Amino acid sequence: MREVSIDELRQLADVAREDIWATARAYGREPKIYLHWSAGHYFQKFGDYHVNIVGDGRIYVSTDNLAEVLAHTYRRNSGSVGISLCCCAGATTNDLGDEPPTAEQIESMAQAICAVADGLWLTIDKAHVMTHGEAADNEDGLEPHEAYGPRTTCERWDLEFLGTDESPAFDPWATDGSRGGDVLRGKANWYRAKEQE
Repeated sequence: MREVSIDELRQLADVAREDIWATARAYGREPKIYLHWSAGHYFQKFGDYHVNIVGDGRIYVSTDNLAEVLAHTYRRNSGSVGISLCCCAGATTNDLGDEPPTAEQIESMAQAICAVADGLWLTIDKAHVMTHGEAADNEDGLEPHEAYGPRTTCERWDLEFLGTDESPAFDPWATDGSRGGDVLRGKANWYRAKEQE
């Protein structure tokens, strides 16, 4: 693992772009960015994710090749990049526990989404950027597996809510923008717009 800046992360995505697109196309789709929490501790990093964001918001990569296939999202790993917040040990759908996502992590994840999407030439929307919970329920219309997310069995529900004023509670059917994925994509698009000013 090594710490990287947002600019370095964007460069890594840019270098990997052709390989990631080629792999995704082999599966008949465009690349994806999957958003996770580790269900671990704030400074406990995992090699299953390309990007780990620790409790103070610093960003680490587990590989310099973002096209490398890692084990982050069941049956969705090829042609995708996994980004994880290091947090939420002991989280339940009622309580995110003693190590919920920090404000620094949330902002760093939004910036990381923007950087990777920029490098891969992706639109920041649910078709391309999904939480593990959204992907588990096949909310993008792809069905590489049976649904197992927050709307069904709740086996995986990463980032369904963030425990913030914008995203206070578990509500996988919310349409008011309060789901964690909606908040994170919105913030990432804000950073993208700010870059273009």
